[in-house]
Amino acid sequence: MGRDTIADIITSIRNADMDRKVTVRIASTNITENIVKILLREGFIENVRKHQESNKYFLVLTLRHRRNRKGAYRTILNLKRISRPGLRIYSNYQRIPRILGGMGIVILSTSRGIMTDREARLERIGGEILCYIWGFYLELKEQKWIHEGLITESLPNGMFRVRLDNENMILGYVSGKIRRSFIRILPGDRVKIEVSRYDSTKGRIIYRIRNKDSNN
Repeated sequence: MGRDTIADIITSIRNADMDRKVTVRIASTNITENIVKILLREGFIENVRKHQESNKYFLVLTLRHRRNRKGAYRTILNLKRISRPGLRIYSNYQRIPRILGGMGIVILSTSRGIMTDREARLERIGGEILCYIWGFYLELKEQKWIHEGLITESLPNGMFRVRLDNENMILGYVSGKIRRSFIRILPGDRVKIEVSRYDSTKGRIIYRIRNKDSNN
């Protein structure tokens, strides 16, 4: 049986995090590059760069660390391999697990490539569950961006499909202020939506743009 590349990189990152190493080097392959891109986008690692040595390519990951008030190190990054070469684990999009109520992510291999559980649910496709990743980065204030977009579809439980002006499709849910004001959101409405830097697949609808606002 061949080597489990995903298990190898998970072990390397986990050991480096526990040993308080600033960086860790892993082999560069198509699947490792896709997984690392998700780790960077979701905020689980600080940075990544590609390094060549003796005609071989490696990825050098910069990890995130922090200390508590007493100065003792606390591991904040957790990774767990799920599907393995000898036991493949698959799931449709409706049965993909939620890690810590959405604080963590599931990485899947789908017919459309490597993606997170949130992206798979949005695309409504299932796949092979590669690994779980979760961590805690509460010392930094979360940065958010506000986009404008068009409501294209109304979904159950107060959710909407929104096409942003940059053509990205995301899920939107109405804010508490809009609910309290009994403002109705319908397909065809233009809205402002607040999106977290750590999850670009969904956002909070904070304002319905009136016609005169859009004309301005």
